[in-house]
Amino acid sequence: MVDYEKYRQRLLSMKQELSARVDAVESDLHHRQQPLDKDFEEQAQQLENEEVLSALDEEGLSVLAQVNQALQRMEAGAYGICTACGAEIPEARLDAVPYASLCVQCAEAADS
Repeated sequence: MVDYEKYRQRLLSMKQELSARVDAVESDLHHRQQPLDKDFEEQAQQLENEEVLSALDEEGLSVLAQVNQALQRMEAGAYGICTACGAEIPEARLDAVPYASLCVQCAEAADS
């Protein structure tokens, strides 16, 4: 039987950490909205930094959304149940990815 409280605490902790990370990245991106340096090499470095920050922001927002969805599934009594096939998601998978919405087989099928 799934220990919902253990996973709820992990998800809430992840949510807090991800929210802080997303806020920090977005703040950094906002502060970087300055004109580009006149030096071409410096411009390239500035643009590369912005691309990295944007990618981190997108990844953080994506995982945060998945964490929020997992918490909603938990509230609805559907946590640990594959949203594609209805099978129980093994605890080993939930230990690795507590916001998983798919069982291993459905996740593999979705990736291919």
